[in-house]
Amino acid sequence: MTAEAQELACREGHIGVLTLNAPARLNALSEPMVDQMLNVLERWAEDDRICLVVIQGAGERAFCAGGDIRALYQAMVTPEDEDQTLRFFRKEYRLDYLLHRFPKPLLGLAHGVVMGGGMGLLAGCRYRLVTPDVTLAMPEITIGLFPDVGASWFLNRLPGRLGLFMGLTGARLNVTDALRVGLADMAIEPEDRHRLLDRLASERWTGQRAADDNRLFRLLGQMQTPDYRALPASHLERHEQRIARLSAGDELPEIVDQLLAAEVDCTWWHSCMNTLRNGCPVSAWLVWNQLKKAQQMSFKDVLRMELAMVTECLRRPDFREGVRALAIDKDFHPHWSYAGVAEVPDEVVAAHFRPEWNDAADPMGLD
Repeated sequence: MTAEAQELACREGHIGVLTLNAPARLNALSEPMVDQMLNVLERWAEDDRICLVVIQGAGERAFCAGGDIRALYQAMVTPEDEDQTLRFFRKEYRLDYLLHRFPKPLLGLAHGVVMGGGMGLLAGCRYRLVTPDVTLAMPEITIGLFPDVGASWFLNRLPGRLGLFMGLTGARLNVTDALRVGLADMAIEPEDRHRLLDRLASERWTGQRAADDNRLFRLLGQMQTPDYRALPASHLERHEQRIARLSAGDELPEIVDQLLAAEVDCTWWHSCMNTLRNGCPVSAWLVWNQLKKAQQMSFKDVLRMELAMVTECLRRPDFREGVRALAIDKDFHPHWSYAGVAEVPDEVVAAHFRPEWNDAADPMGLD
């Protein structure tokens, strides 16, 4: 089973608990899992018995590591169903849209690895709780893709061009980083992942959204949180001013050169720069452009733009080559279509932002 749905009876009302249940693959999202989640959440949205919903990941290692890129690769190299990969992304984006518009309190309970599609799920939750072992990242540049699942929306809302930096470098944020920049709302102790459901079940839920949301807010405020001083030191506290300064400017090649030339004695920074240095040059341009274009977009239009982008990524060779190098052959030496950001033609980038869909023509059926 890939997604487990439970309806827990409380003192009054019910809670829907949706568990990503593929721990062997770090709860990475497959098409059947996305189908299950869509079906369950659409049903719970209309079910008057369900007063709030919790989304969590099974196992000890991950909330969700993103899309199942091995399955996507097999679909990309299998000509029998050329639409299979694009169909996955259409459904995944519909899921993210549903979460952002969900009509009941929605609580994300994240631990361990939260990357790519997992970030999209967590970002869609009204309340985002994380454990001290959490690692957040959008590392799509390593596989020739771009930060999708609504990242054009939530990365744009980070301070000091941090969203651009995360997209270009795949920077891994720890729990303190996530709390610092608002990608998570509160930290909880690991053992409280399981206790929280019991605590929620002991409450009386009314089915009235405002009342239940207020009750949930007050309940979370009463929970014991880890001592901030015991949490890992923030990478961003040390580097955010440097990131803002080096990421400033109007020319992407210049920004990339500034970042790579900076002399910083820090393992975390070196890891970020290694990802930037070896990442896909076309992906770097996609990050640059998607964040600029999305500044005045609704969340719905952001997802439509990202679907156009991923459609072109599936047509071009870099995404397939990036997954091959990282997850299939594991030689970690992808052969990108261009050697550096300065070599990528404008028309190659522009092709990722066509067509522009609206309410009258939307392949995802977003309402």
